[in-house]
Amino acid sequence: MKRIAIDMDEVIADFHPKMLKTWNSHFSQQLTLDELNLFRLHQDDPDKLGEIFELVGDPTFFADLDVIEDSQRVIARLSERYEIFITTAAMEVPTSFNAKFQWLKAHFPDIRPSNIVFCGNKSVINADYMIDDNAFNFENFCGEGILYSAPHNRQVTGYRRVENWREIETLLL
Repeated sequence: MKRIAIDMDEVIADFHPKMLKTWNSHFSQQLTLDELNLFRLHQDDPDKLGEIFELVGDPTFFADLDVIEDSQRVIARLSERYEIFITTAAMEVPTSFNAKFQWLKAHFPDIRPSNIVFCGNKSVINADYMIDDNAFNFENFCGEGILYSAPHNRQVTGYRRVENWREIETLLL
């Protein structure tokens, strides 16, 4: 049976809207979803990025993220043909482990805990496909990376790209 590794944040858990609300509240700004790019911020203003990591370091930050549309339905269908792993780079925010695990249990109860991988470098993942919003996770990955579109990766090329879970359904089923 082939394997699919699926990222959590911005692929099944809608991180960006909560991050935007937190950002605008904390910094008294009114950015839009397209204007907030944490990857660009890393280069432009590392001090603000440090503050953001403190905010998302709240152990409950990841507990109430919305589920990305169609992800539950499509993952349930995919699991009939593929072994599914949720792979999240939780080492960037180690305080997120419990909230992420509880969120996954609540929204994806059919994913076994043994198929949830909290990691840093995703090149250790052994799967045929990886669906992720961060192309750097495809470096040294043994399978095919499928880029899930997000505001921060619009300029990234070189990978098969999907805009939503309906496109993943068409592609892999």
